[in-house]
Amino acid sequence: MSLFNAGIIKETFITNMCLKGTILVSRHTMKKKTVEYVKSTERAKALIAARNLKMAQSTLAYVRGSTLEFYEWLDHPDLVLPQGPAIWICGDCHSGNIGPIADAEGNIAIEIRDLDQTVIGNPTHDLIRLGLSLAMSARDSNLPGVTTAYMLEELMLGYELAFRRNGGGSTQVEQPNAIKIVMKKAVSRSWKHLAKERIGGIKPTFPLGKRFWPLLKKEKAAISNFFASDDGAVFKAALRPDGADVPIKVLDAAYWRKGCSSLGLLRYAVLIKFEDDSTNEGMYLIDIKEAVKTIAPRYNSAKVPRNNAKRVVEGARQLAPHLGERMIATRFMDRSVFLRELLPQDLKLDIGTLSRADARVVARFLGRIVGRAHARQMDAETKRSWHRELLHNHSKSLEAPTWLWSSVVGLIGIHERAYLEHCLYSSRWVQDHVPA
Repeated sequence: MSLFNAGIIKETFITNMCLKGTILVSRHTMKKKTVEYVKSTERAKALIAARNLKMAQSTLAYVRGSTLEFYEWLDHPDLVLPQGPAIWICGDCHSGNIGPIADAEGNIAIEIRDLDQTVIGNPTHDLIRLGLSLAMSARDSNLPGVTTAYMLEELMLGYELAFRRNGGGSTQVEQPNAIKIVMKKAVSRSWKHLAKERIGGIKPTFPLGKRFWPLLKKEKAAISNFFASDDGAVFKAALRPDGADVPIKVLDAAYWRKGCSSLGLLRYAVLIKFEDDSTNEGMYLIDIKEAVKTIAPRYNSAKVPRNNAKRVVEGARQLAPHLGERMIATRFMDRSVFLRELLPQDLKLDIGTLSRADARVVARFLGRIVGRAHARQMDAETKRSWHRELLHNHSKSLEAPTWLWSSVVGLIGIHERAYLEHCLYSSRWVQDHVPA
C-alpha cells in the first residue's frame, strides 16, 4: 500500500481502529448505528499511530511533530547561539502555533496560541523554530531555495521592529492574505460555528468515534468534582463574573483526540452550563489538557514554576495575554492540568501554499507577532541591548543573523533526511497493520 494514500489510511485507521487486532475497540450500537471507538487502555497506541501517520503527510507536518528531535539537533557543539535575554519563550514557535485569539471580552488579536513548551529561555530558539517552519512551508510550496533566504530576512525585519523606539509602531506591516481571511472568519463566528466545527452540531453531546472516546467512571467523577472545588470556583468566575458559587451542570464529556502531542496524556472536552441558566444557549466548551515537563531548555538561573500546568499558564500570560487570562492550572486525578474555555474566535492559522510574494509578507508579519510577545517582557535597556545584538550578527550578504541562517539551513538537511526515514517507517507500519 502506497504511503501517498496516507490521508485516506489515517481516516480509515482512526475511524475503525481494526488493524489486525493491534488496537482494541469497543462497539456501541444505538439507533441502528454502530460506533467504534478506542478503549481507554489502548489510547496511547492509537495516538502514537495517528501521530506517525500525520507526520508523514509533509515536511512541515514532520517539523511540527518533532519538537524533541529539534532541540536534540539544536544542541550541537558547533552551533553557537547568542545568549538572549531571560524571557518567557514559546518553545515550540512554528507557524501553526500562531493565530487569532479572543480575550474574555471578545477582543481578537493574533498571538501565539500553544504554550505547552513555554519556559524562560533563549529567544533565539523561537526564531529558529519559526524560521525552520517557514522554510519547510516554502519547500512544500515548491518555491525556489532563494525564497528561504528572503523569508528569513523578512522574519528578522518584522521581529526587530518590536525593539525599535515605540515598538516600531509607526511602521506598517502588511497583513498576509491568510491572516486577513482568518481574522474575517474569527470576527463573524458564533457559538453555533464552534459547536458545528468541534462537535458536529449544537446538540450538547460529543459524537463518539474518531475524535471523541468514552470516559472511565473515575474520569467522569473527577470532572464533576473539579467544578465543585475551589479551583473550579475560580474558573467559573472567569467564565461568568457572578458564577463562582453557581452550580455547574456537566452536559457531556469525552476523551479528546486533538492533535498528536498528547500521547498517553489526559485530554478531555467538556460541555457545561450554569444550572441557573434556563436557556439552551449558555453552553461552554472546556478543554482540559495535561501539562508535562518541557522539552525546550530553560536558563539555569531562571525561576520557572515546578508545577508544569502553572508554568504553561504563566508563560501564556506573558506571551499571549488574550489566552493566558482565560486559563487556570489545577490538579486533576493526581496530575497537573490546565483548563481553558474554547471560544469561537480561537482559530488556527493555516498559511497553505505560498507564492513568492506571500512568503515574504507572511514571514515579516509572523516575525512581528513573536517580536511583540518577546519585547513586552523587556525593559527599555534590555530591548536596546537585544536589538544591538541582533543587528551586530547580520552579514553583508544577508539581512538576518548568520546564526539564524546557519541553524535553519543545517536543520533543513537534518529534517529532510529524518522525514524520509519516518515516511519509510510509516509506510512499512501501514503495510503491516492496515488490511489491503
